[in-house]
Amino acid sequence: MLFNFRILLNNATLRNGHNIVVRNFWHGQPLLNEVKLKGRDFLTLKNFTGEEIKYILWLSADLKFRIKQKGEYLPLLQGKSLGMIFEKRSTRTRLSTETGFALLGGHPCFLTRQDIHLGVNESLTDTARVLSSMTDVVLARVFNHSDLDILAKEASIPIVNGLSDTYHPIQILADYLTLQEHYGSLKGLTLSWIGDGNNILHSIMMSAAKFGMHLQVATPKGYEPDLSITKLAEQYAKENGTKLSLTNDPLEAAQGANVLITDTWISMGQEEEKKMRLQAFQNYQITMKTAKVAASDWTFLHCLPRKAEEVDDEVFYSPRSLVFPEAENRKWTIMAVMVSLLTDYSPKLQKPKF
Repeated sequence: MLFNFRILLNNATLRNGHNIVVRNFWHGQPLLNEVKLKGRDFLTLKNFTGEEIKYILWLSADLKFRIKQKGEYLPLLQGKSLGMIFEKRSTRTRLSTETGFALLGGHPCFLTRQDIHLGVNESLTDTARVLSSMTDVVLARVFNHSDLDILAKEASIPIVNGLSDTYHPIQILADYLTLQEHYGSLKGLTLSWIGDGNNILHSIMMSAAKFGMHLQVATPKGYEPDLSITKLAEQYAKENGTKLSLTNDPLEAAQGANVLITDTWISMGQEEEKKMRLQAFQNYQITMKTAKVAASDWTFLHCLPRKAEEVDDEVFYSPRSLVFPEAENRKWTIMAVMVSLLTDYSPKLQKPKF
């Protein structure tokens, strides 16, 4: 009886003007939950405030703690269905999304290019409307980001970006959760990106400053990030008092960095550029020489799959490498995205420090 009474207290709500105050009696502090993500699309971190992204990470930590550590069964998505459209192959995105959605009681449905050829056999508009009538949310892994914009415009359900040529926001959530777990906080960290000015970098640029993180970028000439994204990232850095630097020197970008990050040099759809890209990136491999100029507490991230020319074995398999916890966190973060877009669930775990 006492246990039930405590649960009631823990979930008690008090109305305070237009805010709902959730009083956490376990920790004796009221929690203001003003973040409302239900029904929204998740296409790019550009569309989300720092507090909204922090909320998703908080929810990720909550689900990971309750399900993995405490062994609870949380059928938060029972009766919900997910349409998964994949124009590009995937290991982590597909596995994390399918298993995560099912673990929460939902039903994921996987569609390849053989099942659904976006904008070819059927218009994007028609596809969006059909999927809206049969599923509760769609995750699409596509080439052209504009396809996601059209799907979001025409659908009546949330559309989630599983990767596009411009952004990969769900990967960055996993990166940030991994860093928060390791360092205890994200504010003040210096991230060093050494590699291609691609969709992963774009998503970091749209979010790092919102956490108070600095970003040092090194790309070969001709492989810089998108200019419009760079300008917006500069604006974010100015607004949040952080530093953003771009260079063509990998060691300069690594100087004093807490986190060394790279990615594939040859993304899907760029196979014909392989010879040219390998030549352009030949001095960009992350090694212990790179790490020597980084901060003493440096760590390494890579979204995988990894090629040896991008980072050598000594770094990749070192205790400083967080790549496998990073991969696992793809599951907990995509679960949090789905729960936040489809339900009114609020985290029970005390909010982590960001």
